[in-house]
Amino acid sequence: MPLTRRKMKQFCLFGVATLLVFVLYKSLASTEDLQPNALHRDARDNEILPLASGEHRNQQAIIEQQRKELAEAKAKIREIEAKLGRLEANVPRKYPDVRFLNYKNRKRILITGGAGFVGSHLVDFLMMEGHEVIVVDNFFTGRKRNVEHWLGHENFELIHHDIVNPLFIEVDEIYHLASPASPPHYMYNPVKTIKTNTMGTINVLGLAKRVGAKVLIASTSEVYGDPTVHPQPESYWGHVNPIGPRACYDEGKRVSETLSYAYAKQENVKVRVARIFNTYGPRMHMNDGRVVSNFILQALRNETITVYGNGKQTRSFQYVTDLVDGLVALMVSNYTQPVNIGNPVEHTIEEFAVIIKDLVGGTSIISQGAAVEDDPQRRKPDITRAKRYLNWEPRVPLKVGLEKTIEYFRRELDRANHSERNVFMPDNKSKKSEKILV
Repeated sequence: MPLTRRKMKQFCLFGVATLLVFVLYKSLASTEDLQPNALHRDARDNEILPLASGEHRNQQAIIEQQRKELAEAKAKIREIEAKLGRLEANVPRKYPDVRFLNYKNRKRILITGGAGFVGSHLVDFLMMEGHEVIVVDNFFTGRKRNVEHWLGHENFELIHHDIVNPLFIEVDEIYHLASPASPPHYMYNPVKTIKTNTMGTINVLGLAKRVGAKVLIASTSEVYGDPTVHPQPESYWGHVNPIGPRACYDEGKRVSETLSYAYAKQENVKVRVARIFNTYGPRMHMNDGRVVSNFILQALRNETITVYGNGKQTRSFQYVTDLVDGLVALMVSNYTQPVNIGNPVEHTIEEFAVIIKDLVGGTSIISQGAAVEDDPQRRKPDITRAKRYLNWEPRVPLKVGLEKTIEYFRRELDRANHSERNVFMPDNKSKKSEKILV
């Protein structure tokens, strides 16, 4: 009968406890033997007499024996730990149940940035569907723990690689998600952000050209800048400051789109472009500076919830599984023009702060801070194309998605040791079977 991880841990704890009890017993027994001979008291004047030289030598021998036994116990403990490590390596890992696809239907799919927030959820979906998934990530904002539940699975491969450098691999489809997406992250190294969205996109499109793969480029609602048209349709060209603090990301994504359609026209590469609006969910970075993570973190810590500006700016928030459904639907479709993937339900930042405060509870108060430079005042997608050509629209209600995200953040804050894992596991049922209505 194969050992489970739990049984191995129990065995290890039992062995360690047994050795420690043995050492403690020997120590106590030796101490009791020493006590009658340690001191000699004169019955008349109660003076303490020194030990005889023979007794002193006996005591030293006992102490040396105890030290030797303790060293042997420690060595045995290390030996048991090593054996348990070898046993654990041989025990088959338990993975979520995935569909089986034969070689005709199974695809080899590359996801750049697949260890990040959105990418890891896309990995879950495609793995559950039975495809072979190859993740490429430089781990600037991505984390191995986001995909650790797939490590070792025969359909999964993780490559530590920066897509700014060329990649040579055989695949059928490519999801190009590699790029820091939150303001603190893409402003940290603006030149690298631009390189990822230009040189990285060129490398991905070149790979797609060489192997004949279909490629989906993850663009962003930031290509619209601070829009003068509301809601924003895909035909709107945007209102972007080309030299502002957000320009490295905004203009980088605009160039990425331009490159995609240049390759499509000149090299006949099959491209899809998704303009992604504000997204939230488990596995978000806790300190990424976005509205959702900031508000949840401040509320859980009973800190002041800071709204930058007057709070009247609007945003539209979609849950991450809705986004994944939209990306997959766009990839399998025959539609080649850019498509907005977002939630058309609009909230002001102030309203959103109140919603999160009510869901979390606590004693936090809401206050206003200085406005952020080039912060868009209104943001709401027109998803007419997504409905018409992809038969897609968001399904997860805001409250349901926020409750899952808050619970993930709460568990993350409760972690005291690295061994206390906070892994958000995918459902064993296909996302397509879920019926969550707005």
